[in-house]
Amino acid sequence: MKLISFKTGNKDKIGVLKGKEITEISSSMIQAIKSSNIDKLESLGSYNFEDINVSVPISPSKIVCVGLNYTDHAKELDMDIPEEPIIFIKPSTAAIGHCDNIIYPNNSTQVDYEAELGIVISKEADHVSSNDASDYIGGYTVINDVTARDLQRKDVQWTRAKSFDTFAPIGPCIETELDPMDQNITLKINSKFKQNSNTKNIIFDVYELIEFISNIMTLKAGDIISAGTPPGVGPMNVGDTVEVEIEGIGILKNFLKNDNK
Repeated sequence: MKLISFKTGNKDKIGVLKGKEITEISSSMIQAIKSSNIDKLESLGSYNFEDINVSVPISPSKIVCVGLNYTDHAKELDMDIPEEPIIFIKPSTAAIGHCDNIIYPNNSTQVDYEAELGIVISKEADHVSSNDASDYIGGYTVINDVTARDLQRKDVQWTRAKSFDTFAPIGPCIETELDPMDQNITLKINSKFKQNSNTKNIIFDVYELIEFISNIMTLKAGDIISAGTPPGVGPMNVGDTVEVEIEGIGILKNFLKNDNK
């Protein structure tokens, strides 16, 4: 089931997306991803996807990202498979939604795309085993781990390069029923394919990631783990349209704009 956050007028709403039709439900997104009976929630009306403004599907307290987590990406870079996950954090202020603008920072000369699978945490996870990890997953979403690559190369830490406002597009929805380990993942710039792989190439699977991360930090309901990017990472330019698609979830579209502040 696809759950979506959206606005009509100035009102924030939650709905179930089927094709192009959205049925509004009487629930918060946290309640919805925890619920085993979403179909029994009260319906508050219906909308067409083309007539609403899509919001960030959920508000994470943090986005925990994983580096070098695809075998084909490691091969592309001629790098060894890591012995354990390489992680970093994006702040919640980086999150934007479907069709929002990615802002190109004035102090960067290379802003890259990275198509990624997002794991949405449904309840507090602290020292969770991989065997139990599925109990803490509320669904999956699409993420673009936008990176100021020149600043990443310059800095010892990755924080600045990964944390600019708008550098974590998420959406367009949360799919609650998905096999995370066999879905095509692609990225297009201006309708031209740049990344094309499958989540079966992930090195540390979603359950291993939850175990590893939850043994370092407590994951809160609504937090997102971004599970790494496949090969083909490269730069975006102002004026570009970027589309990340994960089979079974949908297409996350964003536009690259100048920083006019």
